[in-house]
Amino acid sequence: MYRPTSLWTWAFVGVACVQAAIILGFEAYVFATFQTSLKNDATRQTASHTIPTFLTLYIFGFLYQLLLAYDALRLKNTIQIIGLCVFNAALLLYAAVQIEQIQDAVHALLIINDIDNNVWSDTKAFLIAIPCIIAVGTVLLSFVAWKLYDEFAWTIYKHISADLRMKRRYLTFQIYIALLKFDFFLFIGFTIQFVVIVVKRDDIEFWLTIAAIPVTILILIMAGVFTRRENRLGMASVIILYFVALAYFLFKLVRMYQPRFEGTFLPVRKSLTTFAVITIILIIATIINAVMCTMNFGKGLKPHIAGRKMESEDEKTFVTEMPNLSHGPVPSRMTID
Repeated sequence: MYRPTSLWTWAFVGVACVQAAIILGFEAYVFATFQTSLKNDATRQTASHTIPTFLTLYIFGFLYQLLLAYDALRLKNTIQIIGLCVFNAALLLYAAVQIEQIQDAVHALLIINDIDNNVWSDTKAFLIAIPCIIAVGTVLLSFVAWKLYDEFAWTIYKHISADLRMKRRYLTFQIYIALLKFDFFLFIGFTIQFVVIVVKRDDIEFWLTIAAIPVTILILIMAGVFTRRENRLGMASVIILYFVALAYFLFKLVRMYQPRFEGTFLPVRKSLTTFAVITIILIIATIINAVMCTMNFGKGLKPHIAGRKMESEDEKTFVTEMPNLSHGPVPSRMTID
């Protein structure tokens, strides 16, 4: 098991854990206050699903962030570390959207007398504090990431040969693998939100959305396998599926603004729109990197990523990112600048 070996790795883990604990505690309080304030048959109203949607996503998001942080530190992967800072900033944007969305949901329930009058005053301070805490966390994580960049740069890139073109190919591979990890959260997170807000469980779209979860996981796993094995046919199939996913998210984005479905999505439409736009941007970036990785097939990168092992100061750990280049030439340092 990996253990942080420096002050900055401990700092990164500490900031991520403290931030997650505080935010999840605040979200849990807001959720409990909201749920205990509901009256009558409020659970039948789409607006009542707003806070459960946010809470579900934040639980998944911060736990997944901790998993990726452990993974990035274990691999000494600066690219993934930087990606986690961007990921935290995206959670900050989502938290800012959450305030207005919950206020609108409470207002909608107050009109029909399905919630207590004081629920907004009881939760407002916590909702405002959440993006503030994430903002501080983002600044701290970015600072620690900068320090870790200097610490990890030599450790990572000394395992690649002196060929600059090979280093660039390996960098493209690393970026692609990191994108797949963040794709997983965005794909599954978007799907979770749809599952939570769908009121009618007998709707065929509900079950299709549920079925999309294991299919998405399988596609992302196979995408990584095909890249490492340099399977051109498999990569071509995955890229086609990426375009299908892009069309799916564009369809969902358009559908949320159609008058026929406005009542269902209105309480969480802003947050879903934010999530969908970020997901679409990431899918496009993933497609571009998938094509670049495919173009690098057959150019000598496969041995560097096929049977990779990395030596740390106190252990040898099998990993998915670091190559074993004992057979290669003398390494030289390269940064990601």
